[in-house]
Amino acid sequence: MKIMEVKLGALSKLSAREIRKEEVMAIRNRFPNKIPVIVQKYYKENQLPQLDKSKFLVPHDITMSQFQAIIRNRMSMSQTQALYFLVNERSMLSLSVTIGEVYSEHAGPNGFLYITYASQEVFGTIKHHLLSRVNNVLPTHQTFQNIHKNYQR
Repeated sequence: MKIMEVKLGALSKLSAREIRKEEVMAIRNRFPNKIPVIVQKYYKENQLPQLDKSKFLVPHDITMSQFQAIIRNRMSMSQTQALYFLVNERSMLSLSVTIGEVYSEHAGPNGFLYITYASQEVFGTIKHHLLSRVNNVLPTHQTFQNIHKNYQR
């Protein structure tokens, strides 16, 4: 009992980030061929259900496609529903890449790999937002016509 109390006392002094780092170190020591992954729903997503759990221990050699199939099964999705993954909320990766490769490049500072999932509709709104930002920067067709007219003079 006293050993347990000492461990809990020591953990209570650590920050949440440090606790997660300790958790990842323990997982990686016990299961060196598995990757600790946290899967979260995109905050604007309203078409897909919430997963029943968010932490997964995934074999390092499975592909993102295989992992996507696991997530689809956990959510009881049909094959016609779109499901997209973002790593660290910004990178869409090839589905042929292994989880181990993704982890080596994109592991979070606390040692977990963070994957966000969403449907196509959500990314359509992101795409529209990004395009509107790009259109404000890139020259329009009218601008090119004006340049061409000035060049001919």
